[in-house]
Amino acid sequence: MSAETPPNPAPRGDGDAPAPPRERIARELADVPRLPGAPKPDPIIVASGVRRTFGGIHAVDVEHLEVQRGAITALIGPNGAGKTTLFNLLTGFDRADVGEWSFEGQPVHGRTAARMAAAGMVRTFQLTKALSRMTVIDNMRLGATAQRGENVLASLLPTLWRGQEADITARAYELLERFKLDTKADDFAGSLSGGQRKLLEMARALMTRPTMVMLDEPMAGVNPALTQSLLGHIQGLRDEGMTVLFVEHDMHMVRHISDWVVVMAEGRIVAEGPPETIMQDQAVVDAYLGAHHDTDLGDDALLVDDVVEQYEAEAEAEEATQ
Repeated sequence: MSAETPPNPAPRGDGDAPAPPRERIARELADVPRLPGAPKPDPIIVASGVRRTFGGIHAVDVEHLEVQRGAITALIGPNGAGKTTLFNLLTGFDRADVGEWSFEGQPVHGRTAARMAAAGMVRTFQLTKALSRMTVIDNMRLGATAQRGENVLASLLPTLWRGQEADITARAYELLERFKLDTKADDFAGSLSGGQRKLLEMARALMTRPTMVMLDEPMAGVNPALTQSLLGHIQGLRDEGMTVLFVEHDMHMVRHISDWVVVMAEGRIVAEGPPETIMQDQAVVDAYLGAHHDTDLGDDALLVDDVVEQYEAEAEAEEATQ
């Protein structure tokens, strides 16, 4: 070897390489008790004594809940279990009767939805909230926070906001390309399919550069041809270091992508644990899964190839008619 040629670096062992996010999180949660309200090693949300009552019925009655930072946590349960109501409380869209919770170590109970979004917690809705008569790119621009042009006086001086708006637009196009919606940028949001609106809402949420994303039934009403795409995007959020908490009824999805599962019934948390064991928990079987708990949910391929091809063909035909 010549003096000019540096020696080859020693190969790194497997122990030196960073573990994939899912494996790392599994190790972090390995010693967490499989009990409702179990403490987590690094919680981003800690909630205690949260109760919301409607007409004398406890829609939410959560004694204690912790959500692990950087993990994908699924919140499951039967209809009426209080999942969406809990979402509304944590994100400031509703107010609890009693209780307190913190986000990133700071008490946030009682804050408005706008303040929670500014703090880094954003959410999507089961029924998408896209502004149908605005273009896709304008919907994206609206998702950015602290825009100088929103001030009445500053809006009269384009030099104060034009540069920021250019940066916002560039980020919006970058996210649309990531979610494969860039070709729809100038279309009205109302012309998108149900699945595309879900993608738009998720992309718009990322305009705030959040720390935590909360998804309310992201698969509801989605053509199965887009299911795999949505799953990949949700896993991508975790891989980028974000925390994800999502409500879902699709047990295939829960088993496929979640790191931890929290089960609600009648407003209470009745079980917690990793997805591969929670489905066998008797409390889960009694509260939610019932006779279907023996269904094989472990196959990583959510849809067999011929079914995927069929749905993709149907989706393309539907889009061509729009």
